[in-house]
Amino acid sequence: MILGGLQKTTLVDFPGRVACTVFTYGCNFRCGFCHNPGLVNEDGDRFDVEEFFGFLEKRKKILDGVCITGGEPTLHSDLAEFCGRIKKLGLEIKLDTNGTNPEMLRSLIKKNLINMVAMDIKTSWEKYNVVGAGRAAVDKVRESLFEILNSGIEYELRTTVVPTIHTVSVLNKMAGQIGEVARKAGVDLDKVVWVWQKFEAGHCLDKKFNEVDW
Repeated sequence: MILGGLQKTTLVDFPGRVACTVFTYGCNFRCGFCHNPGLVNEDGDRFDVEEFFGFLEKRKKILDGVCITGGEPTLHSDLAEFCGRIKKLGLEIKLDTNGTNPEMLRSLIKKNLINMVAMDIKTSWEKYNVVGAGRAAVDKVRESLFEILNSGIEYELRTTVVPTIHTVSVLNKMAGQIGEVARKAGVDLDKVVWVWQKFEAGHCLDKKFNEVDW
């Protein structure tokens, strides 16, 4: 596991819990509006894994959980082992993912290694090319969406709404596509937890997005 940083305390990233947030390096998407270009390009300082667990040992009676975010955490083959070590400390885990590794996600859920998933729905399936993803990635994202909705695990779907990408038409299309997967999972669309986040310009992976305004 390659770590790129640690936020020692957060009251908002893991709903209902006092948590810390650990950031992993690397991502298989290239979202121009991404606010963590250093993690995507893997060009920042590393944070030692053992130092992280030393921190958890000292704070495990204060913290309720750990948010694992990125980059894209599921790119790391030792993610399950990493989660297992956190669990042994009695802490809950929230995983942030772009949904491109449904096999790993399914395994983590079945093994009770995560308590909550926050998955990004970037845009409508047809427009995933704007984040550097093709049809194969879209199929994986859709499979992950089904796994989450079908599992009963605590979750949140998230979309960062960018003025130049997410028109009303696109958002309506996304709602229909999420609804289609939800129906297959036996979940009513009006019960799906889908959160829209307002895009804020600044420090983006693609500098042209720093000029985007509402």
